[in-house]
Amino acid sequence: MIVLKKLMLGSALLASLVLAGCSSVPMAPAEQDASMKQFSAPAADKAGLYIYRNSFAGKALKKSVSLDGKVLGETANKVYFYKEIAPGKHVISTESEFSDNALTFQAEGGKNYFVRQYIKMGVFVGGAGVEMVDETEGMQGVRDSKLAISQ
Repeated sequence: MIVLKKLMLGSALLASLVLAGCSSVPMAPAEQDASMKQFSAPAADKAGLYIYRNSFAGKALKKSVSLDGKVLGETANKVYFYKEIAPGKHVISTESEFSDNALTFQAEGGKNYFVRQYIKMGVFVGGAGVEMVDETEGMQGVRDSKLAISQ
């Protein structure tokens, strides 16, 4: 009886995720998205930061991403954020099942940086992680995504 209830609950949860489809987040205008995809070098006293998500797994999940302790917003599949940052040490974090996952990096002025947020399977819900990627991979990930509005 208990096993049957758990099976029914699991099936209902799975069905709701499938029926929910892809999550949506507030998106920037198409012109702004196109402008960011030019990948222009920032001024010498700033660095450009692209954070994108293109995971096949967990398409229906929204996950928050933060920069230096401040939430940029929630990601959905095939979205990205762009932020100009000061040179120096920065921390990008994302929520996961049991604790945040974080990436620390040193930014140099005049350069663009690319961070991929990915979804990973968890015990109860999907978690998320972040990783720095090279320019070639990052540009392709951003090109395949649309600009979300950060908070």
